[in-house]
Formats: sequence, structure tokens, C-alpha cells
Amino acid sequence: MVQTTIMTKINKATPASKANNNMGNSSNKSLNLGFLSGSMMGATQYDEHHKPKQLFRPALALGLLITSILLTSCTSVPLRQPQTTQKSSPKTTEQAMTNAELHPVSWGQLPGWREDDLTAAWPAWQRSCQGLNKRNPSGLNWKSVCAASVKVDGADNNSIRRYFENHMKVMEIRHQSGPSAGGVHGLVTGYYEPYLNGARARGGVYQTAIHQYPSAWKKRKPSTLPTRAELMSSGQLSGQEILWVDDPVAAAFMQVQGSGRIRMTDGKIIRLGFAGTNDQPFKSFAQWLLDRKEITRSEATMQGISQWAKRNPDRVNEMLNANPRFVFFRELPATTDANVGPIGSLGVPLTAERSIAVDTKILPLGAPVFLATTYPLSDKPIQRLMMAQDTGSAIIGAVRADFYWGTGDQAGEQAGRMKQQGRMWILLPQ
Repeated sequence: MVQTTIMTKINKATPASKANNNMGNSSNKSLNLGFLSGSMMGATQYDEHHKPKQLFRPALALGLLITSILLTSCTSVPLRQPQTTQKSSPKTTEQAMTNAELHPVSWGQLPGWREDDLTAAWPAWQRSCQGLNKRNPSGLNWKSVCAASVKVDGADNNSIRRYFENHMKVMEIRHQSGPSAGGVHGLVTGYYEPYLNGARARGGVYQTAIHQYPSAWKKRKPSTLPTRAELMSSGQLSGQEILWVDDPVAAAFMQVQGSGRIRMTDGKIIRLGFAGTNDQPFKSFAQWLLDRKEITRSEATMQGISQWAKRNPDRVNEMLNANPRFVFFRELPATTDANVGPIGSLGVPLTAERSIAVDTKILPLGAPVFLATTYPLSDKPIQRLMMAQDTGSAIIGAVRADFYWGTGDQAGEQAGRMKQQGRMWILLPQ
């Protein structure tokens, strides 16, 4: 088979919200994805310094899986934080992507291509086109491909399949370098958007503030920013409260994910998106608890940590301050559609089970990607067309994806367990 190695030029992904003097991205709930995304299986695993670590095998029990997740996610930025850059002209932000080893294959070689329900993927592709029409960081000819989509019957699988086959070519993604060079397998993790309970005013059970990015920092950002402990004790965040929630631990895990939905006391749903950090390194408070023998490894889960917090309410802040990083949020426009996910790095809403986060230094943002993996902790196949609509600081490598499961507890259950081996094929304009 002929091997093709390409280098594509791309602008570093800057979320659309950054253009509005904000910084935004996607999310998760209580436990997991922040932690989950930091662990690798079937590909090289990296710690916060991007040094190779021992691989983790999926056959282990869920309790041990979550323990590993909690302990190996010490990345230097929140895992759902977008890879932002300062605004600049295309000429100054455009840079060569890392080489990706791509092998041309036939459509018939895609496992499950004929069986995939492409009508479920079509809305996500339409959103990709909306984002690519506004900005096309890769420079690939998406314009003509997207223009042709207006003639497609989005309710007809065959019509959609013919469209992709007539306008795109499919390339198998392989690792270009490192210990997995030439390999086709990589890690597929998951993330989701959590629900918390909140109120506009502090009172009763609503004692944990969710803060916006400090106004003073927007005008003049200090060269060294305070840690979480310093922020909480100094009063610097006074007046920066967006709302108040009833669970400090859930709020801390929402910071890992970078977005969430808040059920307000009046029944309204408020959507929050990522708005920045205090530029401090992430450190695991699960590890802090383990080091002090406050919990066992089997208890190093979201549920276990929450139970510890209920038994030790006076020590919750001490535990949370073990992580110096603090994440700020912004309020997003309201939507009545529960299926409209958080805004990804492409600047469009994510679609549950059809959007993924990828390494945009290797793969072009917005591109369709066919993914072959399995459901969490099982051999049941997932073989479907996805859209590369998001990024994450822990999403590193060619065959590497973070699978967006959607919003709410059920999505969180899937995302928290998702740590599977997978293969990826990218669809590029002909």
C-alpha cells in the first residue's frame, strides 16, 4: 500500500469565545474526564512534563481504573482547557503542524462505514461547516465541500454516504514518531458536561461561588498569579461571583472539565463555559488524600472523595487547596435544546456522541474523523463518523481522541469509564 506523509499548515486553535474577550471550551461533571483524559492506553502515556509513563490496561476493575485516572492527570492546565493563543493575524499564527503519517485506504476498509447511522452525524458536520466557513485554520478546501452539502438529504443515509464518498478521501491515521511510530492504535477517553445545583445569591446550601475571570486581570494581568489558597483567603475574587452552588467538590471537578450547566432555584438552566485560569499547575487532591491515608485507593473516586468531604466538612478547603490551579467561568447564552452541547474550540456547539477533541497540532480542526473503538469497559464496538470540533491540553498525539458523551449523569457515567483503545481515519477534501 502506498504510504503518504503530509504536513498541513494550521492556525493554532483559538476558541471563538476568545474573539469576544473571553476564553471558552467544553466540559464535564463530578469525577472524571479531566482526570480520565490524562491517562493513556494503547499509546504512549505522558505526565505533566510530557514524559512517557507506564501504560494502563483496560481489563482492570473500574475502581482501579478511576484511581489511576485521579492520580495520573497532573497536567499543567485543565484538561478541557482549550489550547489558546493570543490574537494575531493569520500570517503570524499560521504554523506547520507536526507530521502525521496518513495512509490512503478505500471506503470499504472503514469498519462499520456502511452500517453507521450517518443521519446522526449530519447535524454535527453541518456545525463543522458553520465553523469552518467563519475560520479555516488548516487552509484545506473545506469551502467547496461544505457548499456541496446543501444538496444532500440529511435524513437519507445513502445520500449522506454518497456525499462523503464523492467529495472526500479517507486516510488512516498512524503515529509518526515516538515509541508508537507507525502504530494505528491510540487512546480514546471521554468527557461530558455536568449538572450542578445553584442560586444567584449566597444562602442556605449555596455557599460555593463560581467566579468569572477577574476584571482587574483583564486590564493588567500580574506577572505572577496567586494560587487557589491565596485567592480564597485574600478577597481578590470578591465581586466576581457569577452564582453559588451547593457542592464544593462538584464545583472543583467542574473546574477540571471547564464547563457545566447549573439548575437554578427558579428552574432555569444556566450554562457556564471556560474563561481562564490563574496559570498555576494542576495537582491531584486525590493524591493529597492518599498521601495522608485519608482514603484508600479503592475510594479514590468522585464518590469516595465526596463521601470523605461529607465526613470532614471542616477540611474540604484544605483538600481543595492542595491543587493550586483555579478555573474561571463565563455565562453562555441560554438554550432550550438540551442536545446543544458546550461550545468547542471550533466555535460551534458540540454534538453528543458525534464530537471529539483531537490534537490540532496534528489534525485539522473541524474535519470528519471516523472512529473505531469500544464502549467503556466492554468489547462492544463503537464505529462511527465523528467531528474534530474540540481540543484539550491532554489530548496529545496523532491517534488520540476525547469522546464527548453529552450532558448529565448518564453521560458522565460513560465518560468516567471511557479509557479504550481505538483507531482513527480522517476524511479530507479530494
